[in-house]
Amino acid sequence: MHRIVPVDGPLHLRHTLSPLRRGRFDPTTRFEGPVFWRALRTPDGSATTRMTPAPGGITVSAWGPGAGWVLEAAPRLTGAADHDWEVVPHHPIVADLQRRMPGIRFPSWPTVIDILVPTVLEQKVVARTARDAYRRLVLRLGERAPGPAKLWLPPDPQDLAGLPYYEFHPYGVEQRRAGIIRFACSRSRRLEETVGMSGEEARKRLEAIPGIGRWTSAEIARIAWGDGDAVSVNDFHLPHTVSWALAGEARGTDERMLQLLEPYVNKRARVVRLIEAAGIAAPKFGPRQAIQRFSHF
Repeated sequence: MHRIVPVDGPLHLRHTLSPLRRGRFDPTTRFEGPVFWRALRTPDGSATTRMTPAPGGITVSAWGPGAGWVLEAAPRLTGAADHDWEVVPHHPIVADLQRRMPGIRFPSWPTVIDILVPTVLEQKVVARTARDAYRRLVLRLGERAPGPAKLWLPPDPQDLAGLPYYEFHPYGVEQRRAGIIRFACSRSRRLEETVGMSGEEARKRLEAIPGIGRWTSAEIARIAWGDGDAVSVNDFHLPHTVSWALAGEARGTDERMLQLLEPYVNKRARVVRLIEAAGIAAPKFGPRQAIQRFSHF
């Protein structure tokens, strides 16, 4: 099954969808040049989708029981339904980035649990460690996705909810993060309902889960709901990155980051995404953040 999704204006598919991929070895997601592949669990069942840039739009193909759901949701999934992607620049760097990388849009992937699990794994640990844990969990608990891509489906939420916390230990996941994942997955239906809510109401429901705070809910809001204003506070690197990009300051705080982003209220996450897509990073001083390997404890 396939359809062509028309796009009004530029759409950079790789920059738009790359936040969905959790590292180069994510078994659920793959890029082949500009072509994007993703395995997911939909309300209608498992599916694999392939998204390919085409003249005037995006060709979306899908396999599996959830293929119809994917094709119906394709405008949101590709970012084509995001018509508010342009930012009025208040800094020269933002103007330059938008000129060089037009069409970075915010898709909406309402498969909340598929987004939540790898996001929780990234709480307060080095990204490489979290992505390795996610890859190993997928290969242990997931299953082969339909279609020709040989991808893996994310673990079924009910399987994760029923997994004892100590079963997460070999993957480098300590009891706290394991508990958050298990609790959230046990309430997966309630979380999927956030797709139809307002941003504030949805964030409140997410943050009612013990262990999910402003950073985690902002990360989920950008990908699951396409929230173009969700800024991740309490991030290890982001305040430095934003401060360096917008003010030439090598070190920043959450307060300074939000101050610099103030002119872009309602589109602050879009500015952050432009900076990230450009690969801008603040200078590094001192030792790197230590990698904690809980599986060795």
